[in-house]
Amino acid sequence: MPEILHDFYQIKPTKLGCEVRGVDVKTENRPEVIEKIKQDVAKYRLLIFKDQGVVSGERQVEITKWFGEVHSTHEQHPKSPHPDVFRVSNDPEEGHYGIGRRGWHIGGGFLPIPFYYVLYHMPSVPKKGATCFAPLSDIIQRLPAAKRSDWDRLWMVSESHEGVVHPLIYKHPITKKEVLCFHLGMTSSFIYDYGTDYQRLTTPEETKKIIKSIDEEFVKDGGNILYKHEWEVGDFIMSDNLSVGHEASPESQIPRSEVGLRVLHRTTAKGEVPPSK
Repeated sequence: MPEILHDFYQIKPTKLGCEVRGVDVKTENRPEVIEKIKQDVAKYRLLIFKDQGVVSGERQVEITKWFGEVHSTHEQHPKSPHPDVFRVSNDPEEGHYGIGRRGWHIGGGFLPIPFYYVLYHMPSVPKKGATCFAPLSDIIQRLPAAKRSDWDRLWMVSESHEGVVHPLIYKHPITKKEVLCFHLGMTSSFIYDYGTDYQRLTTPEETKKIIKSIDEEFVKDGGNILYKHEWEVGDFIMSDNLSVGHEASPESQIPRSEVGLRVLHRTTAKGEVPPSK
């Protein structure tokens, strides 16, 4: 795809989102450039800044603040470069291990208010260890009519936060496009027709079936709707978390001894309003 020239940088559309070149996030502080970046994250859902070198944890937190208040939910690893940086690795001595493999999700989907934005940087890139992303509005648009009708009635019940219930399908608070609020690995059950006289909790068997049916929409047809980001040195990703589901690839768990050290730094910007119909 051809590059699109902006006043401040160049963007090249990818399968999902855009690659960005010509701007250094380590030093960029011009208000007009920051505003343009924020607009493009909303427009393209995923911005992949190339050739950024190694971005410090402190600087990643500063960049995250462009999008709002920083919000961290996980405990800090001893090797984390900053209290607000969640550090993930294929070596438990270097970062939290086994993260991102509990099913498709949005960041903080189990919280009362999910994260609005998630930023990713990999200061140590292995031979294998991709992150997979999915366009949520596109998945909804291609649902069969019967499944779409069923999903419209569903609300997810958080496994880790008592009393947190979110509609599976709702409108993005900024773009107003239909998106999904979900975490397939942290959902205890679903509620049909929540808030009505007909609401009912799903049985364990129904819950498993629904989770499987959601997962199927991501992986069907060989996962052709997905974007699999193969990390390169210097990549820095800014994502509209409410528009893009994600999951770590199986290769992300391959031991350091086989593929080299994988270290991912993640920061998150706090949401403002809970999902609602």
